[in-house]
Amino acid sequence: MNKTCIECKGKGYEIKGYKECEACHGSGFESAADVKSHFKGVSNNARQRFDLEEEHDVPCEVCKGKGEIEIHEKCPRCEGKGEINVCQDCGKPLEDNSDYCQECKDKKEIVYVLQPACEMSDLEVGSAYKGKITRVEKYGVFVSLSNQVWGLMRTGATGYNVGDEIFVRVTELKPQRREVDLGPASIKGPYELVKLKKNLARTLIGDITNKTLGRNVRIVGEVIQIQQTSGPTIFTLSDETSTTWAAAFDEPGVRVYPEINMGDIAEVIGEVNQHSGKIQIESQSVEKLVGEDSDKIRKLIDEAIDEKAEPETSEFLIESETLQKLRPKMREAAKAIRRAVFDGRSILVRHHADADGICAGVAMEKAVIPLLIELNHNTDAEWHYFKRAPSKAPFYELEDVVKDLSFALEDLERHGQKLPLIVLLDNGSTEEDILALMKAKIYNIEIVVIDHHFPGEVVDGKVEVDEYVDVHVNPYLVGGDSQITAGALSVEVAKMVNPDVAEKVMHLPGIAAVGDHARSDEANQYIKLADSKGYNRDELEKIAQCIDFEAFYLRFMNGRGIIDTILDLENKDKHKKLLEALYKEFNKRVETQLRAALPNLKSKELDNGVLFNILDVELYSHRFTFPAPGKTCGFVHDAMVQKHGEERPIVTLAYGPDFGVIRATDAVNEKFGFNLNEVVWKLADAIPEAGIDGGGHECAGSLKYLEGLSKKVLGAFAEEIADLKD
Repeated sequence: MNKTCIECKGKGYEIKGYKECEACHGSGFESAADVKSHFKGVSNNARQRFDLEEEHDVPCEVCKGKGEIEIHEKCPRCEGKGEINVCQDCGKPLEDNSDYCQECKDKKEIVYVLQPACEMSDLEVGSAYKGKITRVEKYGVFVSLSNQVWGLMRTGATGYNVGDEIFVRVTELKPQRREVDLGPASIKGPYELVKLKKNLARTLIGDITNKTLGRNVRIVGEVIQIQQTSGPTIFTLSDETSTTWAAAFDEPGVRVYPEINMGDIAEVIGEVNQHSGKIQIESQSVEKLVGEDSDKIRKLIDEAIDEKAEPETSEFLIESETLQKLRPKMREAAKAIRRAVFDGRSILVRHHADADGICAGVAMEKAVIPLLIELNHNTDAEWHYFKRAPSKAPFYELEDVVKDLSFALEDLERHGQKLPLIVLLDNGSTEEDILALMKAKIYNIEIVVIDHHFPGEVVDGKVEVDEYVDVHVNPYLVGGDSQITAGALSVEVAKMVNPDVAEKVMHLPGIAAVGDHARSDEANQYIKLADSKGYNRDELEKIAQCIDFEAFYLRFMNGRGIIDTILDLENKDKHKKLLEALYKEFNKRVETQLRAALPNLKSKELDNGVLFNILDVELYSHRFTFPAPGKTCGFVHDAMVQKHGEERPIVTLAYGPDFGVIRATDAVNEKFGFNLNEVVWKLADAIPEAGIDGGGHECAGSLKYLEGLSKKVLGAFAEEIADLKD
């Protein structure tokens, strides 16, 4: 409490003496020259109002005519403030900013505020407590001190109302009768409100089981989700062992503890119950921890999650120098995925909608979901925290990222979920991905990419998209190429995420290799591995083709159950029946399309030895049915390869009004160093007005352009093929 300084009387300074005024040299009057300057430009009548006898009779402005001035010194008592701090109780001056002097502090009374979980055993006779009146009778009032403790204060009911807060003193405890006698607490002078917590040891969430039902526990963890239901507010908490839910009740549908936000460290005390088959804490109190208490728990959680997220060391399914070089990046990707699981973040897997991409996505799905189910008591955890979504294009399209961001931000706002980890499989490496990646990064979303598409020039082990992703796994980064498929890379990472899944998904890399026409030592090893599990090459091709066929009709749905059946991950009998039905229809559709396309295919052997095939798929193929233009190009190209041999350099172009699909044999790459991505970049520079975009693998990909310049673009592309040299 501030009070006027008794030393300086509020002035803030003391007078230590006097000295001669330097302005008037002690005369008390200004000089004649100064007087003239005062009245320069002033009329005679105005001068006469000063009634001056002489021109120099003007008092000195500095000393006000005294001839001397005071010597000031800052008051040492108040340090120039004019006020001093005094004890609010006794008025004694204080040296610091305290409210009370030490003597008054020592005699200041403590008034306890009970935490809701406190019981009668936590009370002490003679101590003062703050409570709330819950009932008023003629013989006294009932006062609630916590959710568990209330007592009777025997006094006249006059002046008391239900809901009033009141200070009371415990006069007697009767544990046998569960009664507490209270008396009014007359608090005179200073007092301090002290929160009295229930002395409960911390319980780790992982130790809460059905055996702890009905018991009061104290859990401390990070708030990873806040849901406002029509009844209670549900706080999802995660500590270093597991995750659970705490229900906080007040008025139905009203958000309680608004000071607690997602990401805060909170302490919950409550009773262990079951709700809809899952364990839940019926909270009696939820308190946000700050400072050292919060930092300590956060450090424990972070260290525990980091330790649990570390993937196990395991051998690859095959021998590969490229995979060995990629191991650090693959472990980093596996750790990021495992950490998201343990950190309570949802995982969104985006993959290309072909056999390779779907094998990659399913492998990751089978690895992550068991971890989610094991970690979360919530039976819907696999649906809340994991989503797999196919992408029609072999890159992260703007349309896809808009959907992903919209759902993520909506979940954040409506359900209090953390922003997800985005895992891109069989896409995410190319220049076409950058805009979508940049958009996701604006919201600080973590992104993991596992891909085998050509990512552009590699400089010091990095490519252009690395600026926008957190972990990037791609064979090109370590001197490899696209012949190790994304499906194979994802299976190897999935094994690191969850080693228990290895046996189940061991045949998927073989399907991916056959489906993506991979030709490499690694691809052959994966195909042999699948053969050892009962899937020969014909079986793998049949599965890959049925996956492509089904993906066309699934469009943007992940088709979890159907895809599992085709990949032989569930029921063997259903797998065989569905495979036969789909494969029969697949062949029928492909034959129908080839009957329309092959007679209209224009083939020409160029001077450099390249067999160049051209097909207008807009005019000479069935539209809006399987196979789509991209697949049609692939089947036509395969027919030409089968006719002329794989050793011959063959390029096939299937084009429409504003697009082209290109396929080339490996011989074109080996003989001429052909890379479709470089051709696309060259055309884009040469014809900027055409808005050229596209790319993919070295020998397979797409070309997009403006319809009005289609002839110019396609002509330029044909020239590039004709100009290929050894």
